[in-house]
Amino acid sequence: MAQPNLNGESEKFPWHIGAYDAHCHPTEIMEDSVEISSMKMKGLIAMASRAEDQELVAKLQDLYGFCPYNFLESDGTKIIPCFGWHPWFSHQLYDDISNPRPIGSGTFEEGTFKIAHYQSVLTGTKDVELLNSLPDPRPLSAFIAETKIMLRKFPLAMVGEIGLDRTFRLPEPAQDGTPASSVSTVTPGGREGRKLSPHRVMIEHQQNILKAQLNLAGEMGRAVSIHGVQAHGAVFEVLQETWKGHELPSKRHLKRKADAVGARWHDANSDSEQEDTPKPFPPRICLHSYSGPPETLKQYFHPSVPATIFFSFSSEVNFSSTASARTAEVIRAVPDHQILAESDFHCAGAMMDQLLEEGVRNICKIKGWELETGLITMRDNWKRFVLGDSILK
Repeated sequence: MAQPNLNGESEKFPWHIGAYDAHCHPTEIMEDSVEISSMKMKGLIAMASRAEDQELVAKLQDLYGFCPYNFLESDGTKIIPCFGWHPWFSHQLYDDISNPRPIGSGTFEEGTFKIAHYQSVLTGTKDVELLNSLPDPRPLSAFIAETKIMLRKFPLAMVGEIGLDRTFRLPEPAQDGTPASSVSTVTPGGREGRKLSPHRVMIEHQQNILKAQLNLAGEMGRAVSIHGVQAHGAVFEVLQETWKGHELPSKRHLKRKADAVGARWHDANSDSEQEDTPKPFPPRICLHSYSGPPETLKQYFHPSVPATIFFSFSSEVNFSSTASARTAEVIRAVPDHQILAESDFHCAGAMMDQLLEEGVRNICKIKGWELETGLITMRDNWKRFVLGDSILK
């Protein structure tokens, strides 16, 4: 794993500085979570994605969570919990927020509502066997209420993994009615080794589920981790919709206000009041394993964007032979204070450490940073993503 430093010497990874994982899934193989206490990284952000892992993330928080009242003094490897509904499972939620379920309608009677719902949110779904194999859909409002309870319980918790995915296809039902995976310790509810069907979740439904979770994050003042695959424009459109009317004013506009009689006193008071006012958009956003083209970055860098945007990169997704050239171009374009590293790995332990190290080394090489410089930069960025700019005060 050693790489040459600027003097051409082999450089060991400086774990003592503090390496932090911006996005991972340690609850996928829950029995390996005991490895967290012996890992090299200092902190990791653990994602939830579906019904089966929300409580598991909460359990990890109870065992290994950062202390919210002594965050900077925490010893050992600690986690930040994330609670959210991934776009791969968005069909399992019924959007009763923007489309309330008509009570008493014959179409939605017990036994028929499930089929009608899935036919309305999945493409080409005439396969009754597949539809019957899916879980009963849950009301989106109930999930949002449950997540709000989790966020109140855990002051450092975030919302994630959420987002949009145009490429994902639903797995086929297991042939014998049982999970196809031979690994009994894998948390249920995922693909579990099954073949993929041709059916996808309609992007409009994914957008509704995403927007509801963004609104919740804004209401609670929490950061989010966003998944976007072949939907980079659509992700930005949903985010832009949530912060419409809250854009930051231009310098010219601020100058006009400052020139008005009494404006300085008024603005100081109104701004102070607005800081504590819930917003419909999250204050901090990480676009995880960002795979968009360099051109799409510009929209996030516009001075009117009212949220703090971070971009994280993983060895598994971003540094494959096919993706690495574009990834390098993107990383060079991302400002130093907005970049994060992640493993995006599904179980805790040495491999998660290794993948994070690979990601950090790749980013440092592209940025032209020494390892220590890069680790310090991304460590501070990670803490700002978790806590906001208050960490610098």
